[in-house]
Amino acid sequence: MKVTVIGVAGGTGSGKSTLVKRLQDAFCNDDVATLCHDFYYKAHPELTYEERTKLNYDHPAAFDTDMLVEHIRALKSNVPIKHPVYSFVEHNRTNDTVVVKPSRVIIVDGILIFEHKELRDLMDIKVFVDTDADLRLARRILRDVCERGRTMQSVIEQYTTTVKPMHEEFVEPSKKYADVIIPEGGFNSVAVDMLIKNIRLLIEDKA
Repeated sequence: MKVTVIGVAGGTGSGKSTLVKRLQDAFCNDDVATLCHDFYYKAHPELTYEERTKLNYDHPAAFDTDMLVEHIRALKSNVPIKHPVYSFVEHNRTNDTVVVKPSRVIIVDGILIFEHKELRDLMDIKVFVDTDADLRLARRILRDVCERGRTMQSVIEQYTTTVKPMHEEFVEPSKKYADVIIPEGGFNSVAVDMLIKNIRLLIEDKA
């Protein structure tokens, strides 16, 4: 089975998840697997909850990217994988895993997936979602407060101390590796439709 790997990167709150959902819907008949870089945050059982809340989760070192690379290679070799499960409430990995079966299309998303060369080289097409910082911050506040039980103060403090500096140091520079840059991500219907057509052509060429 020939596999097409699509990478979707961009800053926090940029619209990556919406784009990924639209790609999943478009290629559901082609058998789609999705791996989020956030699944691969490193476990820190040695730290207390308070210590874990102070870690920099927007630095490349926060992720076990080598495991993600191994998992994509396994899926491309028709071998199922078990990806970790991360709790954003506890700031730690759980004891659970999720089985992912090999698929013709693998979608990988995350803020830093283009920063890692070995991971980047596994991708057939790399998409960067480009969205204004003020809109990304507003979306992050809504998500973290409503879905992850954070306070607005903690979200803004994390954004100013780690998220924004790491975006400027790692995420924004990785945009140069993208094959396609989509303003507003999944909300940009014209760009998404063009992207889907080009991915279909790529899949057909591999068939």
